Amino acid sequence: MIGILIAVLSGVLMSVQGVFNTDVTDHSSLWVANTWVQLTALAVCLVFWGAADRSSFALLFDFRPKYVLLGGVIGAFITLTVVKSMDIMGPAQAVLFIVVAQMISAYLIELFALFGTEKADWSLQKLIGMAAAIAGVVLFQWERS
Repeated sequence: MIGILIAVLSGVLMSVQGVFNTDVTDHSSLWVANTWVQLTALAVCLVFWGAADRSSFALLFDFRPKYVLLGGVIGAFITLTVVKSMDIMGPAQAVLFIVVAQMISAYLIELFALFGTEKADWSLQKLIGMAAAIAGVVLFQWERS
């Protein structure tokens, strides 16, 4: 249950952040807004890291595989693409596409055991769920036209 609540909070925060970041972009530029987002995120993380155990930082230098340390780089492009998609399509439509894309890509990552994840079995139930989500996107698009 706590996982569901955290996931819901994450979705709400992502939507609010996207709207805020789009407004900042409208008043500055895409890269200025993205830089501001990443810098303020760094500041918050440094504060919380400073209040917690800092001994784990050294473990990053021995981490394998190294490519998983690119999460921050990916995060910069996530911010960029969320802002652009919300600016072009509006928050609801952009988030709908983002969530469906996340769901499909996450399932494919599990299905093919990519990036060290545990392999998931192929599931007709999950395929039907994804088809329903895609149908929802089509319906949402159709209704907006």
